[in-house]
Amino acid sequence: MTLFGPGAKVYLVLGATDMRKGIDGLSLLVADRVDGDAFSGHLFVFCNRGHSTIKVLYWDNNGFCLWQKRLERHRFNWPGSPQAVLELTRRELSWLLEGLDPLRVRGHPGLRYSTLL
Repeated sequence: MTLFGPGAKVYLVLGATDMRKGIDGLSLLVADRVDGDAFSGHLFVFCNRGHSTIKVLYWDNNGFCLWQKRLERHRFNWPGSPQAVLELTRRELSWLLEGLDPLRVRGHPGLRYSTLL
């Protein structure tokens, strides 16, 4: 998923979402349940009750984009949490889409250097 800007955050809207909703319905959910700005360029991720379908809504410069993935046999490891929204990294979103549990998998931590020796 390289279409998103480097500053884009990922927000999982937890619980089950009616996947019949399109851009308008999901953007209203962002405003109501997430208290988020649907026009921010951040990714808002929704999942159905059976955890077989995920939709990602985001604003791209001059219009909304809606991306969907439906699994034919398996289920996504959708987190259960009392929170309404969970923030993930884009790396963790990739893990979720690949079938991994993003809350249990830990990759190598990033390193940041300011000088070379």
